[in-house]
Amino acid sequence: MKKLFTNKRVKKSFSSAFILLILLPLGACSNDSFTDNIIIASSGKIESADPAVANTLKSLQLLNALGDTLYEINDEGLLVPQLASSLPKFSKDQLRIEIELREDVFFHDGTVFNSEAMKFTIERFQRIGRNSYILGDNIKSIEAPRSNLLIINLKKPSSSINGLLTSIYLTPISPTFYKNHSDEYLNQTFIGTGEYILESFTNEVQVLEPNPNYWGQEVKNNGIDFVWFGNSASLYGAFTSKQVDVLLSNSIDDSQRNMLKNLTLNGFIKEGSSIPNEISFVALRTNQKPFDNQRIRLALALSLNRSFISEKVSYGLRDPIQSLLPPIFKTNDLNPWPEYNPVEARKILTDEGFCDGNQLIVPLYYRSNVETDKLIALTWQQQINETMSDCMVINISGIESTTIYKNLSEGLYPAVILDWTAQYSDPIAYLAPLLSCEEYLDEYCLKGESVFSGSFWASSQVERLFQESEELQGEERIIEFIKIDKITSEAIPYIPIWISSQKAWVQTNISIPKFNNSGLILMSELEKIED
Repeated sequence: MKKLFTNKRVKKSFSSAFILLILLPLGACSNDSFTDNIIIASSGKIESADPAVANTLKSLQLLNALGDTLYEINDEGLLVPQLASSLPKFSKDQLRIEIELREDVFFHDGTVFNSEAMKFTIERFQRIGRNSYILGDNIKSIEAPRSNLLIINLKKPSSSINGLLTSIYLTPISPTFYKNHSDEYLNQTFIGTGEYILESFTNEVQVLEPNPNYWGQEVKNNGIDFVWFGNSASLYGAFTSKQVDVLLSNSIDDSQRNMLKNLTLNGFIKEGSSIPNEISFVALRTNQKPFDNQRIRLALALSLNRSFISEKVSYGLRDPIQSLLPPIFKTNDLNPWPEYNPVEARKILTDEGFCDGNQLIVPLYYRSNVETDKLIALTWQQQINETMSDCMVINISGIESTTIYKNLSEGLYPAVILDWTAQYSDPIAYLAPLLSCEEYLDEYCLKGESVFSGSFWASSQVERLFQESEELQGEERIIEFIKIDKITSEAIPYIPIWISSQKAWVQTNISIPKFNNSGLILMSELEKIED
């Protein structure tokens, strides 16, 4: 395996530097002149290739190409073995899970994948994973009694465990390579079992080469160059001038989305789309004025015209939503959040002592590098100015997204526009990261995911329903999550805005992109088509 990290790595490091020099200034050279790889472009940067650090869609896109999971969830919602060789076996009390593993899998460094490696990976993520909440307090211990058998002992039955077994966060890493980083991050490399090998890494460019020793199907391309642009305009320009092969939709301006839609309809490019899975919302800090008052939060929710914002900002390309749960998890069209009603909003504000010269000041923050956030904020601000300026004023401020993410738990933002895509296809993966709380006092969260998401809201009833859901299956379990959604809609620590699909546009000589059920593009399925 050492041959994979010699001349080819030097070559691809040079390619990485060349891409930066040519693409980022938007030079006119064709990408075919310097690489046979498919060039995928998006905005922003990837800070780390370590699964314990990853918390953005961009980093998960990368890890999904470099790593594998024990299982995948198919279109029917059923588990399909990947690194596992069969479906998990549960004990009668549901507290012991036996997972048989494949015996033909090797890490990128040539070492063998086995149960000890999987144990090492999960325990490392438990200790240092930034999103270790996905494991919660469910796992009691992990055993590796033989090389192809992994045993997970649970503290209590968990119906969400199937989702966890498909999470890219738990993609196995080589214990040999990471032995000196079992308790610290390794940001600029990755040694896993996946379809591609990470040949070079910078925050702006990642070069991926096919794994010649991959246990599964061979990839359909010669490699991937993952390129990140500083803004939507340069990203759009690089794609329309054919300097990149594939454009990912996250963070691109919706006016450009609309132009790309028209280019697709006219046959100049092609488009692929995931199921709707990304929810944009406003997080309200509920433990400090003015949003410690539920009536004020309700008035603000009633002042938001989702349909108008969708048409004005996204040209109707994103669907308004009045829920924190995507439609795929619901058995009905229940949308519990309040609808737009400026008359009722004014009445509430008047009852709370506002209007007639006394304005409610709403400090609204948005991610400055996400163009749609700014347009949502501006449109909402204009809407308020036109309909109820004597009662409310929205003051908007843009801050770069990484700064916002770092400071959410510090409570610096009374109201902030965010979005969330669950890391595996399960209702709890949407709700728990926004609502779960380990320690709380009354309705205020002191420690937990609600703090990290910026709302600081807690509910003993919601916590009880989360616990009860772990013992339920099927329709009964879904009903519990719908109840949680309804309770949250009455407290209003968040205001859902719209739901989006992940999209990718490609040049006509590239196959139509495919996505998995978590909204991640399947890079291995991309191929160049002969003219």
